[in-house]
Amino acid sequence: MFASILACFLLCAALALLYNLARIDLKTRLLPNKLVFPFALLGVLFHAVLSFGLLPLSAMMIGAALGGGILLGIRTLANAFYKQDTLGLGDVKLMAAAGLWLGPDVLLALTLGAVAGLLHGLGVALWTHHKNKQPVNLARLEIPAGPGFIVGILIGAAVKFQSLPTLLF
Repeated sequence: MFASILACFLLCAALALLYNLARIDLKTRLLPNKLVFPFALLGVLFHAVLSFGLLPLSAMMIGAALGGGILLGIRTLANAFYKQDTLGLGDVKLMAAAGLWLGPDVLLALTLGAVAGLLHGLGVALWTHHKNKQPVNLARLEIPAGPGFIVGILIGAAVKFQSLPTLLF
C-alpha cells in the first residue's frame, strides 16, 4: 500500500512540474533544468517504486534515447538549415525525460506534442492577424515548443497508464 501512495505522490509531483514548465516556457521560452531534471528523476523513482512493473528499465532507457535523440536530430538539422536556433535544448531534455516515463511510447507524445504545437502556432497566428488586421509573417512567429510537447506527454501518459488504478489499488 505504501508503494501505491508513493507512486501517486510522484505522479502528482510530476504533474505540478509539467504545469510549471509549460507556464514558464510560455512566458520566457525557457525550460529550466532545475525543473526538467527533477521530472526525469521522478520518472525513474515512479517506475522503481512500482518495481518496474509498468515499464522495465531497458524500455525507459530506450524511451529516453528516442525522445531526446529524435528531437536533437531535428534540432541539429533545423539549426543548420535556418542558421539559427530553432528548438531549444530544454525541449530535447524534456522529451528525453518523458522517455523515462513513457518508454518507446514517447513517440506518441512527440507526435501529439508536435500537433499541439502546430495548433498553438496557428491559433497565435490567427489571433495576431485578427488583432493587428495585417498578415502575419510566419517565419518570424516564435512559439515555445514545450507546452505542445507537454500536452503530448500528458496524453501519452493517459494512454500508457490507463491501467494504473487497478495496478495501484
